[in-house]
Amino acid sequence: MIWFVLAITLYYLTKSIYIKYKNPLLNPLILCPSILAFVIMMSWVPAKEFSTGTKSISYLLGPATVSFAVPVYRHLDLIKKYAIELMLSVAAGSITAVMTSFLLSKWIHFSSQMESTMIPRSITTPIAMDVSKTLGGIPTLTAAFVICTGIIGSIVGPIVIRMCAIKTPIAKGVLLGMGAHGAGTSKAFEIGTVEGSISSIAMILGALATIVWAYIWIPLLLS
Repeated sequence: MIWFVLAITLYYLTKSIYIKYKNPLLNPLILCPSILAFVIMMSWVPAKEFSTGTKSISYLLGPATVSFAVPVYRHLDLIKKYAIELMLSVAAGSITAVMTSFLLSKWIHFSSQMESTMIPRSITTPIAMDVSKTLGGIPTLTAAFVICTGIIGSIVGPIVIRMCAIKTPIAKGVLLGMGAHGAGTSKAFEIGTVEGSISSIAMILGALATIVWAYIWIPLLLS
């Protein structure tokens, strides 16, 4: 129980620090795990004990993902208006995500199991772990890849938006939702509710598209 309380408390503290200073390096997804890892190492606590104590947090991933449907419903008319653009963007984004993961794993000379582990890294954690298991990968390691992708995407995404002078909420939302899934969607909501809603739908559709690739296309790549 103590690890559960510590993890939640640290997250809220690091989130408050991030909101105050707005520094990407103070992102709670970076700062909170770093502090927790330091505490665990200094206290010589087995990783299994920490994992058991905080296991209930992982069960909240599903409901948290589903909760993104609320703002999506509020902006349903806007989503319908740009439905074709959204679907084309998501299709292109999901193919790009899968192919870059596949080519990167080939370049690093990963084993076939590690390739299957890395390929779903660009979709939200609960679905990514299921896809990884289906492909014969290691779900827990896939979760680590997903988190790293989300952190990097949520930091780099706003920089890309500024550098490319992206103005439309639709484009911003799709970029963050496809590029950094849950973490990107959280960042999109910091920009605006429209961006966050579009990011949510892009993340969900991207996950569905990747599931299709997982059962049809990806096995051909890995064969």
